Amino acid sequence: MPNILPSLNEHIRRLARREIRAQTSSTKRATAHYRRDIAALKRLVKTLTTRLAYVERHSVSQASSAGSVEEPQSNTRFRADGLRSHRARLELSAKDFGRLVGVSGLTIYNWESGKSRPRRRQLANLIAIRGIGKREAEKRLESTGKK
Repeated sequence: MPNILPSLNEHIRRLARREIRAQTSSTKRATAHYRRDIAALKRLVKTLTTRLAYVERHSVSQASSAGSVEEPQSNTRFRADGLRSHRARLELSAKDFGRLVGVSGLTIYNWESGKSRPRRRQLANLIAIRGIGKREAEKRLESTGKK
């Protein structure tokens, strides 16, 4: 009988390993699937967070510029060199920049040279376009007509 006992123990071990492997394989597959899903969700959350931050930044700037179109704040000041640098940054002629603001190109030159200052409503229009970039300026010019 002592010869049968080791072979019986070995057979029992093999059967136990086979049963354990059969039961844990489905758990391993499910775990791998859940990890993939979690990684995909993390990527989605990251992209949505980035988009939300972008939308919040732009909606705040648009809301502040839209709110200031009706009535400029009393602490807003006009600087001729600031206007000149903004026009240069947008790479617009005085005529095109004037179309964005609602005045003539000659008025823009007079403001930049310091010969005159914008009125309250014109200052509100300047504030409204303060934060726009080149693409937005081109889009607004195209929507107003010829460029």
